[in-house]
Amino acid sequence: MDARLNLYGVSIMPKFMKYLQSAGKIVADSGLPTTTQHLVEIRASQINGCGFCVDMHTKEAAHHGETQLRINMVAAWREATVFTDAEKAALELTEEGTRIADTPGGVSDEAWTNAAKHYDDDQLGALVALISMINTWNRLNVITRQPAGDYVAGSFG
Repeated sequence: MDARLNLYGVSIMPKFMKYLQSAGKIVADSGLPTTTQHLVEIRASQINGCGFCVDMHTKEAAHHGETQLRINMVAAWREATVFTDAEKAALELTEEGTRIADTPGGVSDEAWTNAAKHYDDDQLGALVALISMINTWNRLNVITRQPAGDYVAGSFG
């Protein structure tokens, strides 16, 4: 598959992506556990069918010590015994926040309350920012059909 658009070949995209990367640094440096961040990025990317991001975030998760079992089980997190209650709450919020049009009112009060049991306000803010940001990256890559499979962990710092 060839990309529809070279993201580095048009003047606006590198500027836009630089701001997204800066926002990502804020989330990465927040109090939200890094493991949770990886799980959220993987799950939203799976839902959105973003091959580039699934490739990138599964490899980054493994590079940072995530087990292959847990990476493999992200799509079936509800049935998996390998995730903590906090991680499951983050994955639930990720799914509802990613599929926002599928539920009247968007994210349910139950999903929010469940996440709030496990994360403080700063972590919840980081979680909301991360879900929003990964959905932006997913859409950018899916719309422009960025190819997947060649990502090398650590390529984007």
